[in-house]
Amino acid sequence: MSPELLTTREAARRLGISVSTLYLWLAQSNAGEFAIRGRPITIEYYQTGARGQGRIRIEAREIDRLKDAMLVPSSSALERRLPTQRQHYPGITVKLGRPDSAADSSR
Repeated sequence: MSPELLTTREAARRLGISVSTLYLWLAQSNAGEFAIRGRPITIEYYQTGARGQGRIRIEAREIDRLKDAMLVPSSSALERRLPTQRQHYPGITVKLGRPDSAADSSR
């Protein structure tokens, strides 16, 4: 079974990018500078013509591999704890209240 070869237009449509962005990705991949989510990626593709100046074709499985590399795994939401009420105030060592009420009680 021969692999399904896609045109650059169809490959870009499946990736959700423009054709010019796909060509940019291919150029960066050839230079070894292309990365998705911080991981270096090399894109494999076919180019027709005697000196490689023809049309570009990309296998459908290669597009699937690129889409998998772009996938962001979902993170589970952290469970929130309810705030607790403090009975004490940390660092306060004196009795709370108005200063004049303490003076009145000592008389």
